[in-house]
Amino acid sequence: MRHLDKLRPLTLFLLRAALGIVFVFHGWPRLSGRTAQVPQFLAEPASAASFAYLFAVLAVFGGVLLILGLFTRAMALLLAAHMGWVFWRIASLHGYLAVDRFEIPLILCAACLALASFGGGFFSVDRPLFGDKSRAPRAAKNRS
Repeated sequence: MRHLDKLRPLTLFLLRAALGIVFVFHGWPRLSGRTAQVPQFLAEPASAASFAYLFAVLAVFGGVLLILGLFTRAMALLLAAHMGWVFWRIASLHGYLAVDRFEIPLILCAACLALASFGGGFFSVDRPLFGDKSRAPRAAKNRS
């Protein structure tokens, strides 16, 4: 399975790009006012519109930053927190056995946590700016 380690830069790029596209795709209509769809759990408090707008901004700009690989760990962590909140709100309304209602926020949260853990990888703007911190430290060789 060591040959799969060679694919890590490509797979991190693909994960970043896929997550970024999903977040931009879901945030842009809400940000641009093209949709009146506000999820039911956001429509409860009086400040729902401001939270919906804040989440749309986070989704669009966070998604773009994920695609570029800029501030990858921080954006992935913020987006994971957002998806965790969405998961909690849906699960608290429908119960934890209603997996068909919260499967997308759950998988997006897990993928964002994985990306926050591994970093942007080789094909990211983070690498030339901040160095490649996504690589595991190499074990010290025994020089006897």
